[in-house]
Amino acid sequence: MDAHASVEVLENAAGPPESGRPTEHSADPLHHSAASAPPLEPLEPAFEERVTTVAGYPMYSLQAGAGSPLILLHGLLGAAVCWRPAMRALASRARVYAIDAIGIGNSARVPGLDASLGASAERLRRFMDAEGIERADLCASSHGGAVAMFFAANYPERVRSLVLQAPANPFCSRSRPQIRLFTSRTGQWLGRWVPNAPRRLQAIALERMYGDPERVQPGTLENYVRSLKIPGTVDYILSVLGCWTDDMAQLKRLLRKLRGLPCLLLWGTHDRAVSLASGEALQRILGAELELLPGLGHLPYEEKPQDFAERVSDFLASVQGMPLQPVR
Repeated sequence: MDAHASVEVLENAAGPPESGRPTEHSADPLHHSAASAPPLEPLEPAFEERVTTVAGYPMYSLQAGAGSPLILLHGLLGAAVCWRPAMRALASRARVYAIDAIGIGNSARVPGLDASLGASAERLRRFMDAEGIERADLCASSHGGAVAMFFAANYPERVRSLVLQAPANPFCSRSRPQIRLFTSRTGQWLGRWVPNAPRRLQAIALERMYGDPERVQPGTLENYVRSLKIPGTVDYILSVLGCWTDDMAQLKRLLRKLRGLPCLLLWGTHDRAVSLASGEALQRILGAELELLPGLGHLPYEEKPQDFAERVSDFLASVQGMPLQPVR
């Protein structure tokens, strides 16, 4: 789940982000990680777990494949393992890096972390530097999509193309009332209650993120809740929401800098989190392709991972060989 989606999840008293398994830094008392939660099933052999030091803190990632770098950025309540259903297919054509943002999943929990889009983009730059990635394709969902756009506008020489799955954007007003709620004292109390909300309420919120709730796979909800229960996760989410209004205003001013960068917008026709109308407004400014995903909701990489991966891979193949965009 993510940005606009994640706010709706909180509003429905549902909690989610998928998280993976413990990292080598989990014993550090300043860096709470998923080590405090029961382990998931073993990862497929093709996946590699890595911990990269970013701004002095451990950032977890799943990596797989070989070829041009493709970085996956999750939503506000998501984590790297959200991408696992689609990752094997994506890794057949690229070197894939699915990152846990610092503050969630298996990455560090940092008290007082700057959770703004600008700071998140800077941490992404440092991750790329540490991993030796000079230039990459970015595939990002919801709040991760906002981070990707902010990053591309500020570091255009580091981005070859963007694939944005229903990204959080300045033109979507759907979740503004919820954001006002969760930046209030009452809303912050409610946010801290969410991880322990009744399981059925959490399940309903997750199901609303799907076009067809029958496609929710066993264990998906538990993955989200596992990460959300780690101390410091809710603080991170509330910090992101606290930056939301200013972040969207800044992002709106930067969007025209992205025009000319190869960009694919993907939108589920049953997305209840980020409005399609906002995607159409974004398309006009970016000059991007907009492809609808019939019958799918806000999490198509979970709901129909093979179809999602094929659309992303086909777009990336079309970008291959295109001349590099000038740095502005």
